[in-house]
Amino acid sequence: MGAAKKMFVSIVPVGAAHNRRLLEIVVGSGNDCHGAGSDCSRDGSDVRPASDAWLPAAAGTAPSLGADFMLNIPTDLLRTLVAVTEMRSFTKAAQSLGVTQPAVSAQIKRLQYLLGYEVLDKSAPGVSLTPRGEIVVHNARRLLSINDEILQLTSGQSPRQAIRVGIPIDYAGARLPGTLMRFRQHWPDISYNVSSAPVDEMLRDLKQGELDLVLALFTEEPTIAARHVWTQESVWVRSAATSLDPGGPVPLVSYGGDSACQRVAVAALHRAGLDCNFVFTSHSQVSLVAAVAAGFGVMAVPRGRAIRNNLTVWEDAPLPKLPDVYCAILVRDGGDRTAIEELADFLKDEIWIEPSS
Repeated sequence: MGAAKKMFVSIVPVGAAHNRRLLEIVVGSGNDCHGAGSDCSRDGSDVRPASDAWLPAAAGTAPSLGADFMLNIPTDLLRTLVAVTEMRSFTKAAQSLGVTQPAVSAQIKRLQYLLGYEVLDKSAPGVSLTPRGEIVVHNARRLLSINDEILQLTSGQSPRQAIRVGIPIDYAGARLPGTLMRFRQHWPDISYNVSSAPVDEMLRDLKQGELDLVLALFTEEPTIAARHVWTQESVWVRSAATSLDPGGPVPLVSYGGDSACQRVAVAALHRAGLDCNFVFTSHSQVSLVAAVAAGFGVMAVPRGRAIRNNLTVWEDAPLPKLPDVYCAILVRDGGDRTAIEELADFLKDEIWIEPSS
């Protein structure tokens, strides 16, 4: 009985210049190769030309395999996309990843090429995700979390958890940085990404999972669910050098922008029929305290902050009484929130207890 005829299959990728990849299957007889380790020619004479095998895709058919017969998405590309999304900047993402900005751009292009669709919306200003991009980022975070857990098991080292914190500009120059660092005595393996932005923007980022915790100030009781909500008394502060023109606008020293304290001050003055003039605006707590001390004008702040900074509370000011401001600490939904929730509780205990005299 003659030897059984051997068969072999060659899978050859062709048409590399196209997004669609064609895998041509060539079947040969056992006479083409003479067994393992043989010196069988690989000159391509057993492969049909691509043009002979090319079949155009019919409309509505499922997409073909990605570049180079891709079975896995490189995690470094997903990590780059997540960094760009979270930091809303290619430049900042490059700095955090330790690469150049062109390298980040190239990785995003490579990822979109492999996926076969856009993940970033070029028509929107700044860094904005497409609907598909939002799904990719959501799942990329899950995948990278599992990837890092596996690496932790391999290395035996605990990964450092980065907590993304959003704070209002009213707190950007206050004692919050020291409070955050004291919390690390309980959680030494965490790090922070702290940013300041308008409240509406921070709440949107929290909802989208781009922030883990938000400390926000509101002029009215918030209607959204928060882990902690409390009120702080607002007061006018001045110095001995402060003087008001009875017939002129009230000179205001302020954080400016989206400051809740500025909003309650302006609203109270307007309700009383008084105008105001922003004579000194800064995000620096030190500069604002110095401006008040120099007599530039008056400022609206929580009573506790006035006492901590040795500012003189104008108890009998010829100005309308200020309403309280609402402080809220909100945390994101989903995922492991143990450290985030403990940080929220820690911040509440630190900020809520205000000096009264």
